[in-house]
Amino acid sequence: MTVIGILLQTNLPIPSIDLGIGAAESPADVAVTLQILFLLTILTLAPAILILMTSFTRSVIVLSFIRNALATNQMPPNQVIIGLALFLTFFVMAPVFGTVYEDAIVPFVDGELEAEAALETGLEPIREFMFTHTRERDLEMLIGARGGEPPDARDDVDTLTLIPAFVISELKTAFQLGFVIFVPFLVIDMIVASTLMAMGMMMLPPVMISLPFKILLFVLVDGWHLVVRSLLMSYF
Repeated sequence: MTVIGILLQTNLPIPSIDLGIGAAESPADVAVTLQILFLLTILTLAPAILILMTSFTRSVIVLSFIRNALATNQMPPNQVIIGLALFLTFFVMAPVFGTVYEDAIVPFVDGELEAEAALETGLEPIREFMFTHTRERDLEMLIGARGGEPPDARDDVDTLTLIPAFVISELKTAFQLGFVIFVPFLVIDMIVASTLMAMGMMMLPPVMISLPFKILLFVLVDGWHLVVRSLLMSYF
């Protein structure tokens, strides 16, 4: 006998779910609704917050540069690169997240801070991290684009201006590291291409010959260790 048949014989009630929109009976109902809407918005923007306000951008770009320099197509796969970048982000941001948890989340859960105060307190360590790795030139450019006056202190810079300046600075640093990664592999490609041309083997793709040499060089110098070490040293 099937499961559906058993349920029908035992006359078990089948639950139903109703979704609807009704009029609010008090201002408190409106406030709760707005809080739920705000929470859903934050959850929707959580991936963007993780990517743009942490070290994830620099890590994933540098790791992608390695794969492009080696010309190994999809090796390592995207899942591995993104996963490694994510855990490197957790490692780099652990002190910042720890401060946010101790200074904002715990007092808010214990009822010692209101939601707005907890948000401001929790945002301060993240802002300090972004300020540390943001170039003044990028920050001045964005402030000037809005027609604002140069701030006298860091507290005068709003977060919506700080985030894009931080992202631009992270992109510049990531591309600098990527250029350094590309140089030795470019030399190998040039040597292999020149050798094949001198031997008259113009129809043989140089990438096919240079790929094993690039992988061998990367393994001999312990490339993953050097790249990850360089990434961590750029933050600590």
